[in-house]
Amino acid sequence: MCTHTPRCPSASSPAAEAARVVVGHPEQGWSLLCNGVLLFEDTGELLPDGRIIAPRRLTEV
Repeated sequence: MCTHTPRCPSASSPAAEAARVVVGHPEQGWSLLCNGVLLFEDTGELLPDGRIIAPRRLTEV
């Protein structure tokens, strides 16, 4: 999906969330990144291959 330079990190990269936002719907709580990742406001992700990354929850220390 990424056609600009420099290229965005791939969906499988640990830095995948650093990709550019292609479509943003903050009112609905999600954004589509250039690498095909759907990023949700609760930090959950849906990868292009259908895998789900659970939201990261902060823990108190």
